[in-house]
Amino acid sequence: MPDSTIAELIARIDADRLREALFYLAKDPLPYRKINLTLPGHEKCTLYEADDYIAEQLETAGWAVEREAVQIQAFRCDDTKPKAHQYSSPAPEDPWYTGYNVYGSRAGASHADEFIVVMAHKDSQSWVDSPGAYDNAVGTAAVIEIAQALAEYAPNRAIRLLFCNEEHTPWTSVNAAQNARARGDNIVAAFNIDSLGGKSQEDTDAGRMTNATLYTVPEGRPLAKLMASMNDVYGLGLAQTLQQRTAPGDDDGSFVNAGYGATIMNLGSFPYMDPHYHLESDVVEAVDIPNVVAATKASLAAILTVDINGAPTE
Repeated sequence: MPDSTIAELIARIDADRLREALFYLAKDPLPYRKINLTLPGHEKCTLYEADDYIAEQLETAGWAVEREAVQIQAFRCDDTKPKAHQYSSPAPEDPWYTGYNVYGSRAGASHADEFIVVMAHKDSQSWVDSPGAYDNAVGTAAVIEIAQALAEYAPNRAIRLLFCNEEHTPWTSVNAAQNARARGDNIVAAFNIDSLGGKSQEDTDAGRMTNATLYTVPEGRPLAKLMASMNDVYGLGLAQTLQQRTAPGDDDGSFVNAGYGATIMNLGSFPYMDPHYHLESDVVEAVDIPNVVAATKASLAAILTVDINGAPTE
């Protein structure tokens, strides 16, 4: 049965506000989110400018904000590879930069020792001038929107929002996960929000709203099942699938590798079928906003269910 508190909070996910964040991060004023690009007349690289925007949005919504420095490099472009996979490892002489994990945190009341982590990688591809709208401005905008929907919510468990970098190397989510493990954080559920609504041209042409929920180890399956059920419980209209990964991957894999098995990923399709993946044509105008909104609502419903009832066990 739907929970009235959850229903009220997911109704606060605002399509216009989400669209505004998406356009800010992937078109104007930021065409990209790259550590190795500073726009003419600007003092900061576009990735730092994105960090500042995210921090401002979180602070306005009442979240405590922290930044965690990680040394990273930009990928090189190898144009001998297929177009979507042209990234290659940096050379030893390539510059190192300081990238940041940006956190938004809120303490829990009745179960303050339990953590729910919600993550999205905020950077766009470092080796090509792609706006990275689906990958992953939509996930970044979705987590910002979740923060805003929860502005007045007092959680039972600590909620930590993580905005990391995956299109530069090394992935900064590795640092985040390893530091959480070193602190002894009791993460009972972790959600990776990446490329919501990204799907095949066939699904786009059919007007199909999709969401794929992935888990890696058996410990993650109950959380994945919970996530998938939110679509039915709250009537969100998603074509929802649930799949197990063969090995840890993406930013959720960083947490699985750190021993946090109750970790899932939400994305538009798996295998990922967006024809504009890692290309200059991954633009905001092509994003299916209703699909992103529905998947954001489903993610928030699952987050809140864990916060109110505890992590699922079966």
